Amino acid sequence: MSDAEQPSESETHDHHEHHDHEGPGYATPQAAIEEAERERTAYVMGLHVGQDVDAPDFLAVVDVDPDSDTYSEIINRVQMPNKGDELHHFGWNACSSSCHMEGLERRHLVIPGQRSSRIHIVDTKERRDPELTKVIEPEAVYDHDLSAPHTVHCIPDGEILISMLGDADGDLPGGFLELNDDFEVQGRWDPPGEIEMNYDYWYQPRQNVMLSTEWAAPKTYYPGFDLDDVEDGKYGQRLNFWDWEAGTVEQTIDLGEDGLIPLEARFLHTPESTHGYVGAALSSNIIHFHESDGEYHAEPVIEFDDREHEGWDMPVPALVTDILISMDDRYLFGSNWLHGEVWMYDISDPSNPRKADSISIGGYFGDIEQVQGRDIVAGPQMLQLSLDGDRLYWTTSLFSSWDNQFFPEEAEQGSVMLKADVDPRTGTMSLDRDFLVDFGDLPEGPARAHEIRWPDGDCTSDVWQ
Repeated sequence: MSDAEQPSESETHDHHEHHDHEGPGYATPQAAIEEAERERTAYVMGLHVGQDVDAPDFLAVVDVDPDSDTYSEIINRVQMPNKGDELHHFGWNACSSSCHMEGLERRHLVIPGQRSSRIHIVDTKERRDPELTKVIEPEAVYDHDLSAPHTVHCIPDGEILISMLGDADGDLPGGFLELNDDFEVQGRWDPPGEIEMNYDYWYQPRQNVMLSTEWAAPKTYYPGFDLDDVEDGKYGQRLNFWDWEAGTVEQTIDLGEDGLIPLEARFLHTPESTHGYVGAALSSNIIHFHESDGEYHAEPVIEFDDREHEGWDMPVPALVTDILISMDDRYLFGSNWLHGEVWMYDISDPSNPRKADSISIGGYFGDIEQVQGRDIVAGPQMLQLSLDGDRLYWTTSLFSSWDNQFFPEEAEQGSVMLKADVDPRTGTMSLDRDFLVDFGDLPEGPARAHEIRWPDGDCTSDVWQ
């Protein structure tokens, strides 16, 4: 049965008695800030792909309650039934875009395998003891000539949309796969061939728009990064703006050299806005986009300079690999994975971001090389912010083959999860040296850590109508 048909009475699910709506999530972004309790549990992708560890990937349950005896520890894991999935991004079955749907719960995590194209469904009714309840095998995905699932978003009415980066053979084009609220494959959401490359996406239903970005064909990025592939045009540089209701591309912006490998896409949270940002990883730019006179416009508004390194025969790009926007739409946070930097910019004026603060840690140039005696190898990568904007968390793995290429010690030692305390009033961050989750200390051997989610929603999954 679907979540909409079987509302749970457990105290552990995502129903908030004091909300003025009957469905999951929050009525507005401001309600999320005001009504959400402090995060106590985090769900984190853990994986062993590309390591000398004979074990499947897993969902890690991390204690982030500072009053707990197991604070900053992995307190439970849900192992996947197969090896080699490369768990990467994941998302919820429902979020604030379905807050009007009585009985629907934010309860199930949808966890794709980037390499395997399996899709795992995990029930989080018991938040610290989640259970794997279903696996969609890759053949059900290949039937629609799709593979390599990436971004998972809950969409209105309880359905789920997943960006797919390749066809059934790992070539182009990619597209989108839709699941219903019983976690059955509904089919392809987009007309075949509507786009070539795909990666992340975000939708703004009140504006009837969706934005998708571009990485490359799975066969291109799976083995690792090759600069010749960029010169051969095998990596993306375009933004695709869709008619959300029609499911068709209405406008494409070619960013050129300013927008090589545009990855994470974020609209402002307020549903009235058409402003947002994309991180162009290889160009190391932040692209601001907005609508004016019926068309979208995009231009770089933050640029990170390449840096010389004695171990490289070319300048090292910052490699902007993740961005997120605080729930009040005041700050943009981001990570420069190669340089080793996590940063925040004031975006009160979306067209003119102003740097507020940054922390230099890990990577090739980070000032902070250890926390609690643990070496910090790679730079900050996947980010997650508390709903009140006071705590920023991050992990350090990008993608297994890319980790092994740029930071081979990440495979040998495993990833870490770190935290900074944020003061939104002064626009400052400080590293919390008392918080360290070590993914290198597991029974089977060290693991990588990737995306982070909160049980009550977060700044990278909730959308409002």
